[in-house]
Amino acid sequence: MADLKDWISLSKPDPEWEEFVKSIGGQAPDLGLFPNIPSLRKWIIQSKAAMSAEMGGSIPGVKETDHQVPVRDGTKITCRVYHPEAPPSGGSPLAVIYHGGGWCIGGLENEELLCRLLCSKLGVTCVNVDYRLAPEHKFPIPVHDSYDATKWHHKAAENASSLGADPSKGFIVGGTSAGGNMAAVISHLYRDEGLKPAITGAHLMIPALCYHAYVPEKYKADYQSWEQNKNAPILSEKACLLFMSSYSSSEEDTKDPLFSPWLFPTGRKNLPPSYFQVCGMDPLRDEALIFERILREEEGIKTKVDVYPGQPHGFWSLAPKMKASQKFVDDSVKGVEWLLQQK
Repeated sequence: MADLKDWISLSKPDPEWEEFVKSIGGQAPDLGLFPNIPSLRKWIIQSKAAMSAEMGGSIPGVKETDHQVPVRDGTKITCRVYHPEAPPSGGSPLAVIYHGGGWCIGGLENEELLCRLLCSKLGVTCVNVDYRLAPEHKFPIPVHDSYDATKWHHKAAENASSLGADPSKGFIVGGTSAGGNMAAVISHLYRDEGLKPAITGAHLMIPALCYHAYVPEKYKADYQSWEQNKNAPILSEKACLLFMSSYSSSEEDTKDPLFSPWLFPTGRKNLPPSYFQVCGMDPLRDEALIFERILREEEGIKTKVDVYPGQPHGFWSLAPKMKASQKFVDDSVKGVEWLLQQK
């Protein structure tokens, strides 16, 4: 990982990204320029479908089934389960994945490529959670849905259900951006409730970990990316605020640990080993890098970090043909493999 003194330089645009922007007419995309959440939803579905088509599509040896999972208010949400047709002889680990999209956009298609790859390459049974979205379902409904779905699949697997997963062989939670936020929240909740089998690893891809106004004073000197990258491509400050205001009902929500997991009053001791993927040209960069350092240096938790200098938030989704995008996807699989080795 880059030393602290080098973090600022991570924002310098990567030449491959600059070439991609030229190839699409010279205007880098910015989610903050969309007029509303519905238009964003239409765009993200098209983008993710194109990514799956260009970077793999369906994969032989992976069976996919949809389950209707009950959550605490009686609603049922869809979870797509990816099973290896030839599971490992010792049992298939379990991974529960939460998609990104600012808690407001996206769906099962967001993480289908990752789930298929983890299933195909590592023999992992993956659960892709289609939690309800804001602004129709504001905080904390998306995180409650994700937590309830995780507990349901964990219990089903523990009871040797048709899922065919054995969380004692590894139990990973992971997600991208808002999904990484919820994976971090859920790893804290599992720890605090003492649930067994315990989560053995957290895969935090470009995660949102603390509302910018509430970064603890002790770390503010190191927290530069929110200001430095406020006009970054894809996820600008304007886009961040659109998502956060659509997700939360009030500023009080943003102080809640279920919104800002960095603020859990129970601290970070005994969290699971964690793998971070961090983009250099991202407003969320420093909260991930600082949080990783806290886990590693202050709590002695095993961590692994891959940083993508000069790349904006979620770059691999928009530019799947870039070498850096292929590296990100490959690293995701290798990172989960590393997490499985830490249990």
